[in-house]
Amino acid sequence: MLAALSSICQPRTGFGNTATQQNCRNPARPLLSFSKGEPFAVCVIEHSKPTTMDRDTFSSLPLHPQIGNSVISSANEKPELPATARRPKAKSKPSFNPNVKTFVLDTNVLLHDPGCLNRFGDNHVCIPVDVLSELDRFKSEPSDRGANAREVHRTLTQVFSHPDAKITEGVATQGGGTVRLVIYDPSEAKGPQLEHFQRVFPGVEKMDHRILACALYLQQQQKGSTVKLVTKDLNMQLKARAVGIACEDYLNDKVEAREVSNFEVAIIDVTPQELQRFGSSGLIELEPERRTGLVVNEYVLLAAGPKQRLPARVLLDGSFARLRVPDSIRIGHGRAIHSMNLGQACLLDALMNPEITLITAYGQAGTGKTLLSVAAGLHQVMAGAYSGLTISRPIVAMGNGVGFLPGSLQDKMRPWLQPIYDALDLLMRPVVDNKAAKKKARKPPTPASGQPATPYDHLIQDGTLEIEALCYIRGRSIPDRFFILDESQQLTPLEVKTVVTRISRGSKLVLIGDPAQIDNPYVDSRSNGLVYARQKMRGQPFAAHIPLVKGERSALAEAAAKLM
Repeated sequence: MLAALSSICQPRTGFGNTATQQNCRNPARPLLSFSKGEPFAVCVIEHSKPTTMDRDTFSSLPLHPQIGNSVISSANEKPELPATARRPKAKSKPSFNPNVKTFVLDTNVLLHDPGCLNRFGDNHVCIPVDVLSELDRFKSEPSDRGANAREVHRTLTQVFSHPDAKITEGVATQGGGTVRLVIYDPSEAKGPQLEHFQRVFPGVEKMDHRILACALYLQQQQKGSTVKLVTKDLNMQLKARAVGIACEDYLNDKVEAREVSNFEVAIIDVTPQELQRFGSSGLIELEPERRTGLVVNEYVLLAAGPKQRLPARVLLDGSFARLRVPDSIRIGHGRAIHSMNLGQACLLDALMNPEITLITAYGQAGTGKTLLSVAAGLHQVMAGAYSGLTISRPIVAMGNGVGFLPGSLQDKMRPWLQPIYDALDLLMRPVVDNKAAKKKARKPPTPASGQPATPYDHLIQDGTLEIEALCYIRGRSIPDRFFILDESQQLTPLEVKTVVTRISRGSKLVLIGDPAQIDNPYVDSRSNGLVYARQKMRGQPFAAHIPLVKGERSALAEAAAKLM
């Protein structure tokens, strides 16, 4: 009988491993056993045909549940193949769990962050096909918006590239959720809510209305599941709430409100003896509980009373260092510039510190952020610390060409960079005392080009001073330069990342702006590139942030910035 069993258990060619073959050929090693009274069993080994045996035949054999890759199964079950012989299974169709949320993405969210598909965790992401039509309008633009549209198309193509992918049913994402395309057909979608919506918003040819109808259609289909429209368009949010669609802004790169509204400098209480020791040595160490919440390169006030205060900067080891601010900065025979308040002193300390290579500073109009940055940059370029000064400013919307203006690149950028030219002229124009000399200085000699000469023309001609258009910065590498990006609050987080990644060794980047003055329709005070860079780089040993509060342009400008 054992010989008969051995012949049955012989593996077929191409199946089974060496151990399996040895077990089947060794008659001394028992294979299977069933006690009396048990039903018939089937021994399935690899692809051998099931063979029915008498239960008494196996009564004397011990139980062995698995032999190599072979298993015991009922006659109705299919044999399990060895791991080497199994074919890879296709991904199963993801099921929509009513306990998770469904997010419908608007076009502006994808344009704002092309990588947003993997930022919704284990929730479901739905993209109306009308969004693809809108993206198609932007993909040929030679701007960051066009680049983002193309990136979204590439990402979706990669996500749905699997042969078995059901793009209208859902494909798994990295976070455990799904992403799918949704087709909304007004002729097929029925229901009281959709009929009411079509009466309220009859223009079905408008993309915004079709996206809203698609969200309402999903909400009607998935009863009991939360469906939310994610859009950065405030008008679209109002329309959605009017027809009963839950909606929210894209919050992944939004900073908290206090990060934008808090311009105060932290105050650390010290004793008069500690403050005196700090003033004499320029360095002091405090207990960890007295510096809780502070990060490296943060500026604070050490206070021994209401009138005894000294500014300090937090070092990497947690100690506090005294600010190193020059008495004044003078470029050639121009006007001397010095700090006029605490915020400007902190900004100058960061601008003149070679170890700090990224500075973010924001404040209202007239706080001196542009003038101090240009002055500190030119001063260090003249001293040989940097090979040149690069100044730029975004063209709102960023990436639009400047070819509609005549002249060279400098001429095209002049309307956008006029505040920079004003600062350069103030810093480098020779200071005169008598009225006759002032009148003569107002009429400088005219060069052969017909344009009036400026005190900084020679710096532009020899490349020391560079006027850079941001729409052409992609792909550049900027080494050993002092780079100033004015009005950086007009940038999106992706655009500011593009700028930061261009900075090479030996360079310093200064991002300045006012988060309250936003002209870019794709960002707001909490999602613009300036506050985003500050939040992401906070605590890095090479980064510093300075909030400027007090305006120094004039009493009129200060009052207008606060009251108007």
